[in-house]
Amino acid sequence: MMDAMTEGYGMTMRDDATTGTATGDAAGTTATGDGARIRVAVVDDHEMFRAGVTATLRTEFDIVGQGADVDGSIAMIARTKPDVVLLDVHVPGGAGGGGAEILLKSKAYSPASAFLALSVSDAPQDVGAVIRAGARGYVTKTITGADLISSIKQVHEGYAVFSPKLAGFVLSAFQGAAGADAVGAGFGAGLGMAGTGGANRYPSHDEELDRLSRREQDVMRLIARGYTYKEVAAELFISVKTVETHMSAVLRKLQLSNRTELTRWAADRRIV
Repeated sequence: MMDAMTEGYGMTMRDDATTGTATGDAAGTTATGDGARIRVAVVDDHEMFRAGVTATLRTEFDIVGQGADVDGSIAMIARTKPDVVLLDVHVPGGAGGGGAEILLKSKAYSPASAFLALSVSDAPQDVGAVIRAGARGYVTKTITGADLISSIKQVHEGYAVFSPKLAGFVLSAFQGAAGADAVGAGFGAGLGMAGTGGANRYPSHDEELDRLSRREQDVMRLIARGYTYKEVAAELFISVKTVETHMSAVLRKLQLSNRTELTRWAADRRIV
């Protein structure tokens, strides 16, 4: 239904955002461990975009509430206690803290809720603010509908989820002791971090890294930072086909399945 989530996408639907009224949906298949569907709340001040998102998500989840400003969103979350809150970063109202303020103030009312930031911004200060506040992931509004659905499921299962170009930045920024404390134990565990000892789990001479050729290491670092194959090719002055060949060799030699696992592997070794 939704190939790319942009603010130009829109369809009109009933809007209970400003009052925080809970809404439900009976159709669909996505369920929690006890068989109940995952309950999702959507917070975004752009009505047309929010309508498009909720229309897409209703096929898989129960949409239990919507919010368009800070105070209304906090009240809605407190009342509906959703499993996952899809949260924009720049939301008006309150003390001006936007999504991070909503997250911090609503946690006391709904401590079991997981928060996934969805924003047009990929600025480090925006990403850092909501992650430090306790968000379990951050994706940008260029994400496809299918990937957003998958991200919500992963966040609900306890994983940390980020858009590819943000993954390297976030993992690097929060892999130290201070970062792990700021983000929280659950977030660190989801990234495969080990708290204050995480940065020293591997020796400076890494046998796994040594399996890779110099060019494979170059490709690996760029991919782990979120570069696309085309961007890696341009950066290293090689063809996309050559990048694909090197990437296949990297995953095979490191016994990894995909670029997400590679990003975590690289971040654990502080080489991104």
